[in-house]
Amino acid sequence: MVDALLHQLSDPVGYAVPVFLLFIGLELLALRIARHEQDKGYERRDTTASLSMGVGSVVVGALFRAAALLLYAVIWTYLAPWHLPADAWWTWALLILGVDFLFYWYHRFAHRVRIGWAAHQAHHSSEYFNFGTALRQKWNQWFEVIVWIPLPLLGFPPWTIYTAFSVNLIYQFFVHTEKVDRLPRWVEFVFNTPSHHRVHHGSDPEYLDRNYAGILIVWDRMFGTFTPERHRPTYGLTTPVGTYNVFRLQFHEYAAIARDVRAASTWRDRLGYVFGPPGWSPSSRGRSTRSR
Repeated sequence: MVDALLHQLSDPVGYAVPVFLLFIGLELLALRIARHEQDKGYERRDTTASLSMGVGSVVVGALFRAAALLLYAVIWTYLAPWHLPADAWWTWALLILGVDFLFYWYHRFAHRVRIGWAAHQAHHSSEYFNFGTALRQKWNQWFEVIVWIPLPLLGFPPWTIYTAFSVNLIYQFFVHTEKVDRLPRWVEFVFNTPSHHRVHHGSDPEYLDRNYAGILIVWDRMFGTFTPERHRPTYGLTTPVGTYNVFRLQFHEYAAIARDVRAASTWRDRLGYVFGPPGWSPSSRGRSTRSR
């Protein structure tokens, strides 16, 4: 068990980095050969920021993963009513399905609760949509540690959980592109695709808070958050940050929360600024809040 835990501290996503870089190169080549008017392509400073944030995420993620695996090992050893075999195919099938289901709800939380959005917004801060954007990852991964707790409780071996999550993240890398239009209808119906994920990165009012899927778009269809791509989205935040400074991109929303909380006059308003939807204010109480 200890050896397995130590082995998993090296992020499996890290092994896929050469493949990620290869596909970034292929996408750049495809844009040079056949770039359409609607393709935004790449911008050097934006891509540099994305890659820097990706490197930082891998480094910081190792610390969160170490704490998480220790926590999961304690839960799995002392609280799980049974232990599922790590060498059974059905364990991995159930685990990948479970990770994807929990990811949907975690992702939905990250968009609809401001303290979660403060971490996640870094991924949405680019006004471009390409394989480089996929690597623009958050550094604060505290909620991911919490969201997987049901899995060791259900008996999944701790070291398998982040492996399954890495499979999910690797899949998601490939949906960050404008060079793939629509896939066959059955694929579009079941799986998250570039078309579906372009909608998720859109800041257009009709696209906000839609298509949270990791691998399976069926969760969005089941829980009422699916929207098809009707036009090429406007990417980025509804209020652009206007910087390529990776520290500001990562933490500016936490600073905004702190300013709002300090200025609030009641505890109800303070809690609203932290746990309400992004864009919440006392004047918006009781109304739908969709800005971010």
